Amino acid sequence: MSDERRSELAANLERVRGRITAAAEAAGRDPAELTLVVVTKTYPASDVALLAELGVTDVGENRHPEAGRKRDEAAEAGARLRWHFVGGLQTNKANAVTRYADAVHSVDRLRLVTALESGAAAAGRRIDAYVQVNLEGRDDEPAGRAGAAPADVRSVADAIASAEHLRLAGVMTVAPLDADPDDAFARLSEVAAEVRAEHPGAVAISAGMSGDLEQAVAHGATHVRIGRSVLGERPALG
Repeated sequence: MSDERRSELAANLERVRGRITAAAEAAGRDPAELTLVVVTKTYPASDVALLAELGVTDVGENRHPEAGRKRDEAAEAGARLRWHFVGGLQTNKANAVTRYADAVHSVDRLRLVTALESGAAAAGRRIDAYVQVNLEGRDDEPAGRAGAAPADVRSVADAIASAEHLRLAGVMTVAPLDADPDDAFARLSEVAAEVRAEHPGAVAISAGMSGDLEQAVAHGATHVRIGRSVLGERPALG
């Protein structure tokens, strides 16, 4: 079964990498600028180990404690990977997440910055942090779902940049449902430029998933978060 699964993952990875390359070239960009983060939520650690064998360097998870357990199991199998926490994060779980995550893409409020800084300091680690931007509704209204409203991004970014054990990597978004992702990614590009104007090192843009990676790359994404197109249909949650 592992040989069959390995072949399936290899074929899927080849297709996704081809899409990323084509999207980058269409946008006049170097494909080497793009990082593929394979989102492995609900898939077993055995898949993560196979991905590592196939050259994947970055994986994403969105639930704790599943993410921590899987990281440990994959490490025991010999996988050496960069772990990205990409899901909404409760403040009271931030301390635990900093023990294994190398990057957190979902920082959307000042209290979470404080909690992540405290956890990273206790763990003796430095974590990359992305400001998650909510692009639903008007820029000046409170976010209805995960993510900081665009008007609040600067304060969150400044707090991350001031934290000793966090590094401001850039910004992240999830395109709104039932809307043209081009509009969201274009707006994210503007927000990213505003953040870079104050923090020149914050160059990362985490955007794009299986259904919209091409649009994200066209608008400057540096990290695309792909699950289904690499791993197949998601297993049912137990």
